[in-house]
Parts: sequence; C-alpha cells; structure tokens
Amino acid sequence: MCTKHHYICSTKTRLPQDTKTHGIKRSNPGSGPGPAMVAMMVERWAGLGSAVATVLFLWSVVQKYVPPTFRLYLTVWAAKLAACFNPYLQITISEYGAERFQRSEFFLAVEAYLSDACARRARKLKAELGKDSKNLQVTVDDHEEVTDDFSGTTIWWYASKKQSKANVISLYPGQDERRFYRVVFHRRNRDLVVDSYLPFVLGEGRAVTVKNRQRRLFTNNASRNSNPYRSNSVWSHVPFEHPATFDTLAMHPDEKEAVVDELMAFQESKDYYAKVGKAWKRGYLLYGPPGTGKSTMIAAMANFLDYDVYDLELTAVKNNTELRKLFIETTGKSIIVIEDIDCSVDLTGKRRKDKKASGDKDSDGDDKPKLPMDPDKDDATKVTLSGLLNFIDGLWSACGGERIIIFTTNHKEKLDPALIRRGRMDKHIEMSYCRFEGFKVLAKNYLDVIEHELFGEIQQLLDETDMSPADVAENLMPMSKKKKRDPDVCLTGLIEALKQAKADAAAVKAKEEEEAAEAKKAKKTEEAEAKKAKEEDNGKDKAPDQEANGDI
Repeated sequence: MCTKHHYICSTKTRLPQDTKTHGIKRSNPGSGPGPAMVAMMVERWAGLGSAVATVLFLWSVVQKYVPPTFRLYLTVWAAKLAACFNPYLQITISEYGAERFQRSEFFLAVEAYLSDACARRARKLKAELGKDSKNLQVTVDDHEEVTDDFSGTTIWWYASKKQSKANVISLYPGQDERRFYRVVFHRRNRDLVVDSYLPFVLGEGRAVTVKNRQRRLFTNNASRNSNPYRSNSVWSHVPFEHPATFDTLAMHPDEKEAVVDELMAFQESKDYYAKVGKAWKRGYLLYGPPGTGKSTMIAAMANFLDYDVYDLELTAVKNNTELRKLFIETTGKSIIVIEDIDCSVDLTGKRRKDKKASGDKDSDGDDKPKLPMDPDKDDATKVTLSGLLNFIDGLWSACGGERIIIFTTNHKEKLDPALIRRGRMDKHIEMSYCRFEGFKVLAKNYLDVIEHELFGEIQQLLDETDMSPADVAENLMPMSKKKKRDPDVCLTGLIEALKQAKADAAAVKAKEEEEAAEAKKAKKTEEAEAKKAKEEDNGKDKAPDQEANGDI
C-alpha cells in the first residue's frame, strides 16, 4: 500500500528516478509499466491462451463426434453471435466463377484496379506480364492487406488464396489453388459499397485493363480447316503494331480534322445512342483508287481510338450462320474491316445463277450418271447480300457495343445501293489522288522539309497529274542506305516522275481518243452498210410483187 502510495505521489510530484521507497527503486512513469503491471499482463495473456486452447479442443471434439447437421447449426449460431460484436461485413470475389475455364471478369477488374490505385500502399507486391498486356503489371501479393478511401469511407482489401486439401491433380485451372479478394467494410456503409463503390471498381478496372492491354489484329479461321483437337475459337490474332497515325496520313488537314472530331464524338456517345434507340456502332465506306491510303486510314483510326482490328475475309466464311457467329465472337472497342468488298464474294447471286445455268447445259449434253457431291467439298461461300446486311445493322448487330464497321473498295459504283446507304455505311470518305496538301505531310514525314523552292513546281504538277500518295512517298524515300537523304535529290526525282506520269497520261488519253474516233468511224461505216443492205433487200422484195401484178 505504501509502495502504491509512493508511486502515485511520484507521478504527481515527479520525484527523481533514484528516489527509493522501502528499498524499491521507483521508475519514471514515461519509461514503461512497473513489474507488477507486467506480471498482471502476463497472467491475463496466459489465461487467454488457455481459454483459446480449451475452445480449440472442444471444437475438435465437436467436429469428431457431433453430427454434421448439428455442427452446421453451431457454425451458423457462432457466426450470428460473432456478428453481434463485430460490426464489419465482408464480400468475397473469387478468381473463377461458374465457368471454370475462364477467370471472372470482376476478379480481373479488381486486380487491375488495386494494382493501379492501391498497390503503392502495399508492402508485399508481385510483378508479372499479364496476358495480352504490353506493360509490366505490379499487383498486391497474396495474404496482403491494402486500404482504399471512397467518399470519406475506409475500405480494406485482402488478397488471399486457398490450397485444395485433396492430393489430386485437377484438370480444372481453379481447383488446385483458389485465389480470391475479400473486401471488408463497416455495416453502416453497406449500401455505399454495394451500390456505388463496387461498380466504380469494376469500371475503373476495365479502363486500366484497356489502357494496359496489347491491342490485337484478328483474322477469321477457315471453317474447313477446323480441328476438333484445337481451340474452338473462330478468330486468330497477332499483336497490332501498325505505326500509322493521323499526323502521318497524307490527307487534307480539314478532312482529317473532320474525321477525328467524328471519332471522338462517337467514342463519347454511349448514352446518346441509347437515348435515340440505336446500336452503338458506326459504318465507314472508304473508296478510291489503289494506293490512296485506305488501309493506312484504318490503322490510324485504330491507333487513335485504341481499338482492336478484326480483318474479316468473306471468302473463308461458309454461310450466313457462320458470319453471324463471327460477329458474336468480336469484342467491344473494335474495328471490323472488310477490304475490297466488291472483289470478295458475289453478293447479288448473279455468279451463282451463271454457274447453275452452265451446269444445266453440261447436264443436258451428257447423259452419263453422276455421283452426288459431298457438301463439305463445296468450297464456294454461300454468304448472301441479305446475310451481310443483317451482319451490319440487323438484330445481331446490337450485341455488344462500341464497334466500327469499315468497307473498302476501288469501285464504289459496283456496290449494291442497299449495302452502302446511310444507316449502314454512315460516312463515305473518298481517298483520292495526292494533292499538294497531302504532299506537304509526306515531305515533312520523309524529308523533314516544310518549305522548299521546288514546292511551287510540284504543286502545279500535282494539280495536273493523278498520282497516288503511295507513289509520291516512294519517290521521297532514299533508294539506298549509302545515299544520304538529300531533299533536293528526292524532290527533283519526284518532279521527273510527275512529268513522266503526265506524259504517260497524255499518251493514254490520246490513244483512247484515237480508239474512240476509230470506233465511231467504224460504227458509221457499219450503219451505212446495214442501211445499204436493207435497201437492197427492200428492192428484191418489190421485184416479185411487180411480176405478179403483170401476170394478173
């Protein structure tokens, strides 16, 4: 009692450390608890440890001798009892959901979100190069805790994994080791977390995934080469690494600006398309002579929008059903391209009718019996115009969203008007021959030249001559590594090429005019001969009539 009294007094009067009472050295209150308090804490922890050991022993006995049904009731009531004292809730997000072979999209979104927003606050990290990713991904390691703040609320994330207890090798990817994320929050924030925070995490995670992903160039697999032992995917892909941009595209600046503004408006118009009741897609028709930059325009659009590209080869599509399946397998944020659509397949059925007619003639002339054909050996595609129209803007075109469909052709006039009308091909962009504005872009890209004394002559020649941007670019490139890229030499060579092209075009025009004149002259001669022959035939017809009249 005296010791206690002196200890209290020492805390009030702040006696020196070497002051002794009854042979006991009093310690400074700021230096830590006294020996009596330490002994009391040790006794309490020992009692707690023995209590925990007793509970574990009883639980093992319960698991061994108590029936499973009663054990389940005990577990449920224990959880309810713990909930009365624990105000925190938790949500588990598993790596594999109902589809065992495919990882959960929500799990991947959470992983991407935590790696981007919360990984810096974690002490244990892991780095890996994710699938179809171009950047190194640093994520929270297993059995690590990170915190996140949302609208003034603190939320805890735990990355964990659970090993399978059975010593069996499973064929399913998610059975041996189950990874999951657990989000913990206070019960009063339940509505905030479920209704606002988790959708926010999903959206941000998807955005991070799109930003870090390696964009891909897809092509459809031929149906006749399908192998049952291979993957059933109808698309094959490689990394998309085309370097074209709108800055390097040889096109008039005003036309490029109009295309860029339209693409930006489309990318931000999800709600507007839903409001007006249209599928979130847009069609573009690129037409013009060969070498005018139609494929380069597609690559520039894909790089600007950060979209994947699906190059659809119609000659490898067996029928309309397979075409619909190909469309379903495409993803959002993509460009679907059909190049040279006027040369891909016969969409009018005329070719098929001609083949059928010729086949009927052959069958009439040959009476020998013929074996029936194997339908699998019929390599001709059966895609029809109706199937392609449904592919563009039918009911199936609304599956997914944020898609751009592009057709390219060298002869716009050969396409069916129903295929390229507004609503299917919303924007028609003519890729014409190179003019002076496009040439200046090429000169800056290839030669780093903005102004030159030869530009005036080149401008005049480009106005008088039709030369594709591909031909102009070829004349601006150095022909050998040993030769230095001399702007004067390259521009002089371009002038000579333009003059030669102008002369060739004049010669072709003169030849065409001469052939036209000869054809006109031949036509007049043919008409005169036909008229003369007709008059002679009329004279021969009148002679018998006169003889008959004389006989009468």
